[in-house]
Amino acid sequence: MPKPNKTRAVFLDRDGVVNELLFHQEMGIIETPFTVDQFKLKKNVGRAIRRINRLGFKVIIVSNQPGIAMRHFSRKTLEAINLKMIQSLAKDKARLDGIFYCLHHPVKGLGALKKKCACRKPKPGLLFQAAKLFNIDLKKSFMIGDSILDVQAGKAAGCETILLAHLKCDLCHLMARRGIKPDYLVKDILTAAKTIQTKANPKK
Repeated sequence: MPKPNKTRAVFLDRDGVVNELLFHQEMGIIETPFTVDQFKLKKNVGRAIRRINRLGFKVIIVSNQPGIAMRHFSRKTLEAINLKMIQSLAKDKARLDGIFYCLHHPVKGLGALKKKCACRKPKPGLLFQAAKLFNIDLKKSFMIGDSILDVQAGKAAGCETILLAHLKCDLCHLMARRGIKPDYLVKDILTAAKTIQTKANPKK
């Protein structure tokens, strides 16, 4: 029997790309939301994901979530955040096809979640997991993120990479010194979606 045709995907980091980061005053850190109430989508995320959906790409979250390993929040809370994210996106007729998390931390993790793994970005394990499950052609796919780790993971998986950052940013200079270069540098996720649309349908 012939093999089924592979699909294309857009992989999204979560915190700082899909939802707002949060300043936890008691800990003095800017981090992922620790509660459902703290979770808030970024501006235009629904519009951007809906546009990608309509292009025929799978839209898949790939995110390091070591907060569970460090006991900042529970698996139950993470599941509730997932539900809120899905329901909030649905209001804009936007859809996620998959959510893949790395729950480990090699240093600060507690119990069984303290480990070096193949799924924690910058390693590409989460993208490989998704590619296997959904029969994804990684070379025809994109990784959108806001950090060096996202670009490294995307490149290691063979994807084109899109970094959300200001054109003049400290992160860009740091990446340049390390020889890490995203394929595209854009200001926000809606611009990233438009970039993918232009790449996917150059005649339109």
